[in-house]
Amino acid sequence: MTKRMVALGFEGSANKIGVGVVTLDGTILSNPRHTYITPPGHGFLPRETAQHHLQHVLPLVRSALHDAGVTPDQIDCLCYTKGPGMGAPLQVSAVVVRVLSQMWKKPIVGVNHCVAHIEMGRVVTGACDPVVLYVSGGNTQVIAYSEGRYRIFGETIDIAVGNCLDRFARVLTLSNDPSPGYNIEQLAKKGEQFIELPYAVKGIDVSFSGILSYIEATAVEKLKSNECTPADLCYSLQETLFAMLVEITERAMAHCDKKDVLIVGGVGCNERLQEMMRIMCSERGGNLFATDDRYCIDNGAMIAYTGLLAYAHGLSTPLEESTFTQRFRTDEVLAVWREPKESHVADGLKKDMRLQQVN
Repeated sequence: MTKRMVALGFEGSANKIGVGVVTLDGTILSNPRHTYITPPGHGFLPRETAQHHLQHVLPLVRSALHDAGVTPDQIDCLCYTKGPGMGAPLQVSAVVVRVLSQMWKKPIVGVNHCVAHIEMGRVVTGACDPVVLYVSGGNTQVIAYSEGRYRIFGETIDIAVGNCLDRFARVLTLSNDPSPGYNIEQLAKKGEQFIELPYAVKGIDVSFSGILSYIEATAVEKLKSNECTPADLCYSLQETLFAMLVEITERAMAHCDKKDVLIVGGVGCNERLQEMMRIMCSERGGNLFATDDRYCIDNGAMIAYTGLLAYAHGLSTPLEESTFTQRFRTDEVLAVWREPKESHVADGLKKDMRLQQVN
């Protein structure tokens, strides 16, 4: 009987610390996580977030191994988020993985956070080769796979859509439990009046900072004068932001000649965004693939699975290179686990690997 390959993965790039155990076929054996929640009106700062992760990471390791029914001896590799993300929180996972690697004599695999979201979405939904809309607190990108890499066709030129929602939630002093975006979504369902906001699409790129500045400046005045309710503002903001995202995604679909869309990242849990995207996909004869908060939101399983894909194809990270970085582009990763469709693609992959070795 062939031994199954198993990975332990650590995610801690933002306010969630997660540890997951996954097999190479995508079976999630365990996936516990803990979220750092701040008081209403406050964001999460790097230092305090890192302290939270330090407090919870080892109990999560014990829980993940126990729930999965595996021992350290059965783990093939240890995977961690190398970036992108917040520096101090990222450091926690990097340090823990280094220590466990030396204690358990296991190889390390550094993982790109964005690529991990994509691979988790693909394995959970069964999406084959879709255009990917990656929307979270720190990232907004429209992505498609081509010639060995996940290429970014469009993105935000300033702040991420999740950051825009989070910062507006602070204006309204909405609770951060379970997340600001979720509470905006619930309040938006009660909105009755649409308030026109700036709409900033630039080709396949978007800009959210102007919309945020406008709604921050007008929200207080409109609320004071009873021109609208907080629910109206949440409804209007969501509709505007999501319409922009649907537009750039559709433009990327036409450019890449693809019909299907996969939404990943924390904002991808939003049911209204999924509804708007599903309508657009159906009009183009395609399908929308999306997941719930178990897999959309940052988790350790997505890091474990993506790291295990790389490890199964001969990649690992030397101990001295098991660092972290706040900036790690999605298209920097050579996705060696994706099967090349044409011979010239394979040649391109070999050339990329030779260049990496030279550098």
